[in-house]
Amino acid sequence: MSWLPLSFGAPMVLWGLLALPVIWWLLRLTPPRPQTEVFPPLRILARVLRREETPHQSPWWLTLLRLLMAALVIAALAEPVFNPREKLPAEGSALALVVDNDWASAADWGKRVATAERLIADAGSNGVPVVIAFTAEKPNAEIGPFDASAALDRLRAAKPRPIPTDRPAVYARVAATLERLPGASVAVLADGLAANGDDAAFKTLLEKNAARLVWATSGRISLTGLTGADNQVDGFALTAIRAPGDPAPAQVTAGAFDDKGRRIADATLTFAPGETTATGTMAVPFELRNDFASIALDGEHQAGAVRVLDESSKRRRVGLLSQAEADQAQPLLSPLYYIRRALQPFADLVEPSSADLADAIPQLLDQKPAMIIMADVGTIPEQVRQRLADWVNNGGTLVRFAGSRLAAAGNDDDLLPVRLRSGERALGGALSWTTPQPVTEFPKNGPFADLAPPTEVTVSRQVLAEPTPDIVERTWATLADGTPLVTGMKKDKGTLVLFHVTPEATWSNLPISGSFVEMLRRIVQLSRNQGAAVANAEAAAASLAPYRMIGADGALVPPTPDARPLVPGAGPLPVTLENPPGLYGSETGVFAHNLLNASSTFTPLVRPQISLPVTAVPYAFDESENLKGPLVTLALLLMLLDTLAVLWMGGLLSRRPRRAAATAAAVLIVLGGLFGHTDLARADDSKPGDSQAIEDISKTRIAYVITGEPGVDSISRAGLEGLTRFLVEKTALEPGPPAGVDIAKDELTFYPLIYWPIDATAPMPSEAAIARIDAYMQQGGTVLFDTRDQFSNGIDAGSASPATERLRDILANLNVPPLEPVPSDHVLTKSFFILPEFPGRFNGSPLWVEASLDASNTENRPVRTGDGVSPIMITANDFAGAWAVDENGDPMLPTVPPDPMQRVYALRAGVNIMMYMLTGNYKSDQVHVPVLLERLGQ
Repeated sequence: MSWLPLSFGAPMVLWGLLALPVIWWLLRLTPPRPQTEVFPPLRILARVLRREETPHQSPWWLTLLRLLMAALVIAALAEPVFNPREKLPAEGSALALVVDNDWASAADWGKRVATAERLIADAGSNGVPVVIAFTAEKPNAEIGPFDASAALDRLRAAKPRPIPTDRPAVYARVAATLERLPGASVAVLADGLAANGDDAAFKTLLEKNAARLVWATSGRISLTGLTGADNQVDGFALTAIRAPGDPAPAQVTAGAFDDKGRRIADATLTFAPGETTATGTMAVPFELRNDFASIALDGEHQAGAVRVLDESSKRRRVGLLSQAEADQAQPLLSPLYYIRRALQPFADLVEPSSADLADAIPQLLDQKPAMIIMADVGTIPEQVRQRLADWVNNGGTLVRFAGSRLAAAGNDDDLLPVRLRSGERALGGALSWTTPQPVTEFPKNGPFADLAPPTEVTVSRQVLAEPTPDIVERTWATLADGTPLVTGMKKDKGTLVLFHVTPEATWSNLPISGSFVEMLRRIVQLSRNQGAAVANAEAAAASLAPYRMIGADGALVPPTPDARPLVPGAGPLPVTLENPPGLYGSETGVFAHNLLNASSTFTPLVRPQISLPVTAVPYAFDESENLKGPLVTLALLLMLLDTLAVLWMGGLLSRRPRRAAATAAAVLIVLGGLFGHTDLARADDSKPGDSQAIEDISKTRIAYVITGEPGVDSISRAGLEGLTRFLVEKTALEPGPPAGVDIAKDELTFYPLIYWPIDATAPMPSEAAIARIDAYMQQGGTVLFDTRDQFSNGIDAGSASPATERLRDILANLNVPPLEPVPSDHVLTKSFFILPEFPGRFNGSPLWVEASLDASNTENRPVRTGDGVSPIMITANDFAGAWAVDENGDPMLPTVPPDPMQRVYALRAGVNIMMYMLTGNYKSDQVHVPVLLERLGQ
């Protein structure tokens, strides 16, 4: 029975509403207990002749309350449901529920679970067993059939996996189970993406024993994946894909993260209208790109939007090789000296331990370098020449520098970018008509195109290239006379580069110029890492243990128990439950295993064309709401109100009129605060200044005395602001802004501490003002007097400064207790920081406080009257001057002597004073804890 948007599970119970008139009649005939009152004797005598009256019926409002309560109970028993949903076709001999729990389902997994829960609930209400299987789980996982309760437990225990689906294998297992349950309803909760073998899988699942198909998919595939992140010359080239069918343009933002999860770079990728691929470049410095550990798309909480990076995308490993013999004797003449200096900031340099090329070249190749630089290496030994050529063809970058050995070695078509003429060419000198040649503009087709030509570089000797039809295309740098300075060419996947001069400053001054560093840097950026170095071939073929995995939501997580070691190989490796995407290896080196590769696409899944009845349902949360619980709760509240009403009418609540009146007043105050328009609020008899008083006591604030001297008052305020900032940074106390007070008229009791800078030029306070200060100190407040004159030897010194004289005049009218310098065991020395002294802008004057009752007995120290806090403190060290900061937080006044730690100690002294002021005896007891514990132990 249903009237949208409300339905009832047991509508026949609503006939009980017809009994409400009978309940009304019964309630009217059974009035509540008569009210009983206790009167004084005279009142009893006054009413002794009156006839006793008994109520005839209950009040109408109480009857109405009880009728409403009965109606709510009847409605709750009818099981009302707000916004009811239609039941799903979970019928037949069984419900076969097949759920995609791969990476593409992670973003809206909650909706998929809610949809599956409705299907299982409807199957349970029909008494139908449930076969439940997930397409990204172990192939031997149990799939049922289960009852509805067990199926719900398995559904809620499942979670999305960062791997693709395996529909053929899972659908075949479900089809085999349905052979024992013909005529079942099959519910497919797919991720919306097509995969290999889908047609055969759906045919296996649906063609024999299925009676109905429930098809649940997302309305539109909104996934975006990251298929490429290549470290190129000018930045990381990113490639993202999306599903076809979206004609609108779109932008996605990618972020690069280091190995600690910190975001260090961003890039924006734009999808053109109707396009499924977007590209972008994360243009950041090469050194910063070496810190990239992963790149992820913002807003995409799934594994396809994350790519982890390994050594092949990071800092390059460069091998250095030279045939020179005396490198260490004269380092500036070493062929590798300037190359090392140029490459060390942005490359890992490796060198062989042997000088024999037959051993040195294999040693370099075993370390998997991205680039090898040969400085004037002539003929390559035949036994290693083919291996070096294969390394270049597979992606290595070989850079060679000219010299006498290379000029005499002859041509090598496999390991040189151009053919060379025999001998060398000398420019300038006594036997030459030519002059040294400068470098001209770099060709536009080379990697140095955007560099400015070095005007200071000249070349006096070089090896010449044979003029060939493709010499222009292979020339990366030229001299003014048109001869090549640097040539290069692609060799299969690798690159060959030749500098036609030596790497030391003998043939040219290029190696000692800044352009040389930038040219080598560009070539390094062109190279590609060949993988992590391994000790031997056996280790290279070994499997790599899981290190950090990509979770289904795109987060990097520790390896799961299902993860197994990965054996690297050529080409993209399959992503499986045993080898999920992530990093494999260890801290010394990792291998990146990503979910998507350059050939990945998002193809929408098409519903199979079958003759079975099909019901299409969207993924959605269950928006229906059972009203039985709220109605029962409301009925219980009405019952509570009914009970209170009966107690009130029976007089039980009026036996304590004072408490009842107080309760009623509290209720009126609360209601007045909620609605703000009651007469009670209008009757508030507030006084002028109450709002300011409330503001002053809402937070702890430090006050300072306004002396009338602008310079003194500004330093006082800046000093207390600096102390306030330090208190917020170092303690749990968060004071309000400092307050300037006029001791003659402002209220002083709001402030636990008042800082009073003594200035001889300021007017002498009146007797009334000093009397207010005296009352403030007697009531528990503390005044910190600061004469700001370290040259005064104290308040008892023979010759006193004008500030000290003024302080004496003020103290003459106050009830000042006996004073003493802060003892070493005083609570002020350890209330927060451990401090042996209390410096300010000056250092040397002691801090005077109220003397202990028994200064000679250290066990009684510190003991104070009242709350244990000294009502007066005196110093000459100019605390405010040390604390004062400007708007930027920088100190305003220097310390004397200029010691930075003196200012720190001054701020710590201020913290100790505030903690002492706010804690009192508590901190004193903490000082005596060792003694107390020792006595308790006895």
